[in-house]
Amino acid sequence: QVKFVESGGGSVQPGGSLKLSCTASGSISGILAMYWYRQAPGKKRESVAGAFTGGGTNYLDSVKGRFTISRDNPKNIVYLQMDNLKPEDTAVYYCNTPGSLTWGQGTQVTVSS
Repeated sequence: QVKFVESGGGSVQPGGSLKLSCTASGSISGILAMYWYRQAPGKKRESVAGAFTGGGTNYLDSVKGRFTISRDNPKNIVYLQMDNLKPEDTAVYYCNTPGSLTWGQGTQVTVSS
């Protein structure tokens, strides 16, 4: 089973940017969908962005136009570029495939002035 390690989180001011990376322990070329999820304190985990093998993507409405997901299959890495960050984006961010029950440790993103 492929495992994922998230990195790139940090603390930024509103309007700032961060780029998250998700490094897989094996090939992601055959994985149909790769997703970034997030979980804020006291809230349920939600999907933020998905990237598919055919090149398609989808996004949570609240991040459309601000976040961009991309996948580098040869390097087995999935990225999440986050621009114009808002305090409500504060959460632990995870990457995974839909339906997987195994989660990594995630990476903390904090947006605060």
